[in-house]
Amino acid sequence: MNSFTERTTMTALLQPTPDGFLRAGEPHLVISGAIHYFRVHPEQWRDRLRRLVAMGCNTVETYVAWNVHQPAPDVVDFAGIADLGRYLDLAAEEGLDAIVRPGPYICAEWENGGFPGWVLADRNLRLRNRNAGYLALVDAWFDQLIPVIASRQAIRGGNVVMVQVENEYGSFGDDAAYLHHLRDGLRERGIDELLVTSDGPTRGWLTGGTVDGALATVNFGSRALQVLEMAERELPAQPQMCMEFWNGWFDHWGEEHHERTGGDAARELADMLGSGMSVNFYMAHGGTNFGLRAGANHDGALQPTTTSYDYDAPIAENGELTEKFRAFREVIARHRPLPALQEHLTRLGLDAAPARLAAGEVALEKVVALRGTERFTRPAPVHPAPPSFEDVGLERGLLRLTRDVEITRTGHGESPAIDPLRLYGLHDRAWVYVDGIFVGATGLDPAQALRPRGERSDDTDPAMIELAPFADRLLPGGGHRTVRVEILVENLGRVNFGPYLGERKGILGGVWQSVRFLNDWEADPWPLEDMAEELAALVEVGPELEESSATGTVARGGADGGDVAGPGSDPGSDPGSDPDKGPSKSPPALDDALPVLVSASFTADRQADTFLDVSGAGHGVAFVGGFCVGRYWNIGPQQTLYVPAPLVREGRNEVLLVDLEKRPTHLALAEQHRFGRADD
Repeated sequence: MNSFTERTTMTALLQPTPDGFLRAGEPHLVISGAIHYFRVHPEQWRDRLRRLVAMGCNTVETYVAWNVHQPAPDVVDFAGIADLGRYLDLAAEEGLDAIVRPGPYICAEWENGGFPGWVLADRNLRLRNRNAGYLALVDAWFDQLIPVIASRQAIRGGNVVMVQVENEYGSFGDDAAYLHHLRDGLRERGIDELLVTSDGPTRGWLTGGTVDGALATVNFGSRALQVLEMAERELPAQPQMCMEFWNGWFDHWGEEHHERTGGDAARELADMLGSGMSVNFYMAHGGTNFGLRAGANHDGALQPTTTSYDYDAPIAENGELTEKFRAFREVIARHRPLPALQEHLTRLGLDAAPARLAAGEVALEKVVALRGTERFTRPAPVHPAPPSFEDVGLERGLLRLTRDVEITRTGHGESPAIDPLRLYGLHDRAWVYVDGIFVGATGLDPAQALRPRGERSDDTDPAMIELAPFADRLLPGGGHRTVRVEILVENLGRVNFGPYLGERKGILGGVWQSVRFLNDWEADPWPLEDMAEELAALVEVGPELEESSATGTVARGGADGGDVAGPGSDPGSDPGSDPDKGPSKSPPALDDALPVLVSASFTADRQADTFLDVSGAGHGVAFVGGFCVGRYWNIGPQQTLYVPAPLVREGRNEVLLVDLEKRPTHLALAEQHRFGRADD
């Protein structure tokens, strides 16, 4: 294992000693909380930082998400929600030191672990090692980023006191030369404050993730005294610090909502601080994965993370101070003087619970079949095979693939057959239409998330779309004919942790039918997060759907095709069904109008937070006032989307949904998050 060798200059504000940290020569406990600037609306940064101060923290920690700042190779952005410099300056104004973790890998349940999707366009590139092409991209990015951090170091009058080298590298690799390159690059670009690493709480993680010249810290959520004993053995003669105290946890779509009592977590905190161990709460305030920025884990199957990153943190997603906040503050007050809570809040100009709009209905105004709009029918460039998202420069959203295919009906009587479509290497989900008929959704099976660990599997290659059930609609007279095949492929979040990091999205292996691959696909990228204005215009000009259209829910079957019409569809409504004999083999056509565009609105009497209740919708993306607030999915656990006050205007507020699975039956405003399944 690498040992910590003192390489900080004696002018660095934090000095590590065998007995703990010295800050400007005085003994110091770092009591920090993670608040990621890219998960909070910029107009709420100061409010959230002040809430951290109210909890008793003296430091704020943040990752830097590369993909927020460089969405394309030729674009570097440090404005708006990407204004890291302003965020650090606000923290300094509130009296907080800062720990910055610039990556380039951050995990954080963030799309692709923070790496831009465009770096994956080079299929020979390998992430997180000394691959020359990869290091060249990192160096070019750090040339842009590190000066923003370096200029705000404590020794230059700012508040940055720690900078991390990579992130939990011991959970991924052991390329020591790679860590040396990053460490040296930080120093060469002007980082003179304390360098640190962070890894899991065992020797196995520490041996891969530490590097000479950077203080090693550990990440854990329980058994603090046992971890401290290990740390003092493996990392002797240095200050001990928990860089990530996991006091809550995040949610995946389709799983249960995570909660942890404040008393349990506070006992761990008391053990740490009482033993002289510095701490960083992960998370102090989780915030929101706005847009489609949430990542995914992979534990036998893909596990997409929800839009909410509340994390059951002491400061809730809307800024409310929780029971856990109060429990932590009580422990912290034993180690540094704090005024009474209400006095402290008054001094900081805070309410324990930020203002929110009253619950109420959101009026549904117009529903349009997206497939009938220009966005679905316009021609697109042709590719010899289905391109990946990365091939066409699409970071997130949907990819529409279109071409003509000749189909043939074989078999007679009770068993007509049309060869299925086989989608090889599908990442992650696909909706397929043949001559305007919805024939199935396939790919990721959300039911996998409900299976016990070790029993999950996404071995669904190829993902199948069965056409035989539609033989009477597609080829009623038998024989063969040419049909138009349209496929919508959805990226549900690139993996952010583990060996699947750097996965590409799309139909990576190709589409097979009968005896061969199908080539020459039109490919039309849909970067949904940036399409609010265009989608609103499509709603305006598109013909309104009749009330009876698209009322069913698309089935959530996996690669076997599953049922085509899910809950909400009525087999008896199929003209070909017989009440005595059961439904016919030809599925109902309720879903042919999907996906839908839905315009709605609500009226606000003031600018305040609210929660958009989407439990009456299916699966898709929501916009409020033209801003993409995130993905929703009625499989839960999240049934509401947090809408921060800066997005709400006094008077009329426009809401827009793109729903892939269902025509929404209702929308509403709620005063707090609702967790569970839509049918609970």
